[in-house]
This record gives sequence, structure tokens and C-alpha cells, in this order.
Amino acid sequence: MLNPTKNILKASVAFALAGLLGACAVGPDYQRPSIAVGANYKETKGWTQAMPSDTALRADWWRSYNDPVLDRLMDALLAANQNIAQAQAQYRQAQALVQSARAGFFPILNAGLSATRSGGSGSSGGSGSGLSGSGSSGSTQSSLTGSVSWEPDLWGKVRRTVESSQAGVQASAADLAGTRLSMQSTLAQSYFQLRALDAEKRLFEQTLAAYERLLRTTQNRYQAGVAAQADVAAARTQLENARTQALELNWQRAQFEHALAVLTGQAPSGFTLEPAQTVGKVPDIPLGLPSQLLERRPDVAGAERRTAQANAQIGVAQAAWFPDLTLSGNAGLSGSQWAAWLGAPISFWSLGPALALTIFDGGARESKVAQARAAYDAQVAAYRLTVLTALQEVENYLVQLRVMGQEQVTQDRALAAARESLRLTENQYKAGLIDYLSVAQVETTALSTERSALALQSSRLVASVQLIAALGGGWQASQPSDGQPVDSQPANK
Repeated sequence: MLNPTKNILKASVAFALAGLLGACAVGPDYQRPSIAVGANYKETKGWTQAMPSDTALRADWWRSYNDPVLDRLMDALLAANQNIAQAQAQYRQAQALVQSARAGFFPILNAGLSATRSGGSGSSGGSGSGLSGSGSSGSTQSSLTGSVSWEPDLWGKVRRTVESSQAGVQASAADLAGTRLSMQSTLAQSYFQLRALDAEKRLFEQTLAAYERLLRTTQNRYQAGVAAQADVAAARTQLENARTQALELNWQRAQFEHALAVLTGQAPSGFTLEPAQTVGKVPDIPLGLPSQLLERRPDVAGAERRTAQANAQIGVAQAAWFPDLTLSGNAGLSGSQWAAWLGAPISFWSLGPALALTIFDGGARESKVAQARAAYDAQVAAYRLTVLTALQEVENYLVQLRVMGQEQVTQDRALAAARESLRLTENQYKAGLIDYLSVAQVETTALSTERSALALQSSRLVASVQLIAALGGGWQASQPSDGQPVDSQPANK
């Protein structure tokens, strides 16, 4: 006679294997949303394209500025920036969610051990004796149980959940790269603005020294009777105004220094950056093609992965329409004495499949599917908007840098003319041909032109950093064959 336990077990296993072999993941398979990005950038006209051996941006893009201090600050930022540390922790959290989702592929095993002491009491008495007595008895019942439960992924709900979680990890990796790039860009911009203030302070030092010499010259001329007292007052006014403007630069530089301290994970009180003699030079920036932004911009890559994540959630919601199959088994030992367990057979067991299907839920499943589809449509729109915004940013910084390069040429000519005009005017004043008010006007114009030239140089450096960040900063989205996301941004070198 056949053993019914074996029959049930064989039937359950056969049913599960047949279901797994014929199973398919419900829900739409993901396709990246299409969007026209163009073959080339519009604002590359007149742009001098770099032609290095490696035409792509490097991940350590800041080294193209050839500034050792900037390199050192970037190293400190990658090691201690708290925004990056927070994004890294969120990335690890997303990785843990994938492992949690994958656990749905495996059975759940449980074990239990219990001991129960029970007893009762009673009384009896003889009418003749007039005596009463009481007695009690007790027993201990011990049990050892084990159970296994497995829900085969017949309709792909677990697979879609894992797919969604993996896309979430890849989006989190892009977020981490985006945070890193944002912090690097902020540091570089702050650094170049601080260096521009250093140059402006040196300009004011030279200007103040020249104003002091002119004030002494004017005082001497006044004492000699060849200059009016108004000239002395005008020279002193100009000197003190310049001193006031120079003092304003101190707090501006201090704030940038404090910002650099926080970006590198340090307290502002313990961070000092010595002045430098140069502002920097705009490097050649390789552009690539607009289509490359889909892989090189972390925010674009993250938005695309979140679209895939939302697509997988549609399948998760649709799987609720299908029945759930659960295979479960229980077995255990039970006895009043532990020693009896050594030779006792299994005291109890149960084994069998269970099929569950929701018949009516008031439209809850239908609404969840509709919600998942709407969330997917919203994420598609967000992805396309992110791509368009990325293209807009690149075009904006391209035209900004191109026009600023043209402005630099005209500004240099204006600066040369202002310096020559100042030299001639000062000579005329010393020769007694003009009064000091004429000199003061030319000096004010020359100082303003010098500051405009420095501001333009600083703006070009900042815009170049913004363009590099808009191009993705050398980051490249990558996905190996096992489906695990990879953050291709290299570690600090």
C-alpha cells in the first residue's frame, strides 16, 4: 500500500515545479522611454573643442585646472564630506532592500521548543472520622516542532519586486554620484571665487599704495601753492573709499573659506587657506554628444532607473489578481519525558499545499494597478524633463562660456586702454597741466575696469565648472551582467 505522505509530497513538488516552469512575470517588460536629444549641441558654434587622446571627461576632472591646492581639497572632500557620507549610507540601505526582496525566492523555516507544566487539586473526607485531606498532582508536557513554508513565485511577483529593488539600487548609485559631483562642483566654484577675491585684494593693495603716493604728492603740491585744498580732500576721499572697498573683501573671502571647510568635513575654526598668486585658467572641455548625457549625467541615469522601478511595480500590483500557492509542512515531537524522545517516532506531522485567491476586495487591486500605471507615467514625464533640463544646462553654459570668451578679449583691450589713460593722466597731473579731479575720475575708471576683468575671469572659471558638472563630470553609468549596479566613479586617487 502506498504511503499517503509520499503521495502528497510528490504531488506538491510536481505541482510547484510545473508552475515554476510555466511561470511568467506579469506586467509590462521595461523599455527606456524615447526622447529626441539631437545629434549635436546648438551652441557649439565658435567653440574650440579639445582634442586630447582621451576625448571623454575624466572622473577626476578638476585636475585639468592644474591646481595642487584644488586637488588636495578635492581629496579631503571625497574622504570627509558629510553629504557624500549620507548618500553612501542611503545607497547601502537600497542594497539591503534588494537582499530583502530576494528572500522571497526561498522557503521560510521555523523551529519551536516548549514545555508546559499542568496539574490539579482535590479534597476528600470521611463522615465518621471528621477528617479531611487534600492532594494535588502535576505533569510536564514538552514539545519540539519544526515548520517550513514556501510560496512559489508563479506569477513573477517576487521577480518584479526584485527587479524594482535593483532599479532602486541603481538609482541610488546615480544619486550618490550626483551628490558627489554636486559637492565637487560647489567646492571648485567656491575655490575659484575665493582665488578671485585674493587677486582683487592684491589689486586693492597696489591701488591703495598708488593712492597714498598721490595723496602725498597732492599735499606737497598744496604746501607749495600749486594745488588747491580741494585736490587734497578729493585725494583723501578717494583713498578712504578704496580702503572701505578693500575691507569688504575680507568678510567675503572668510565666508568662502568657511564654506570650503564644511565641504571638506572640517570645522571653520580649524581651517585656513593661504592666499595664492594666480586665479586659474579655463581648461579645454571635451563635450561629447547629447545622447551621451543619458549615461553620463547622474540625475538623468537616476531618473531613468526610477522609471524602470515604477514599471516593475505595475507587475507587482497585477500579480495580486492571481492566486497564491503556499507549500507548507509541520512536524514535531511531544512527550512527558525527554528521555522518551530518543526512541520515539515523529508524534505529529502535516504537509500540503494551500491555494488562496481574493474573490472580491471592492476594487482595491484595480485601484493599485491604476496607481502603479499613473506613477509610471509620472516618472516617464520626470525622466524626459530631466533630460531636457540637462540639455538646456549644457547649452546655457556653452553659450555663456563662448560669449564670455569674446567678452574677455574686449575687456582686455579696455583694461589696457584704462591703464594707459591712467599713466598719461598721472603724468599730466604731476606736470601741473590738470587738476586732481580729472585724475580721480580716471583712477576710478581704471580700478573699476581692473575689477571687471577679474570678475569676468572668475565667472569664466565658475561657468567652466558648471559646464563640466552639466556634462556629468566624467561619471559613466554601468551595469554588469549580474544586474548589480556599479558606481563607476573611482575612489580617491
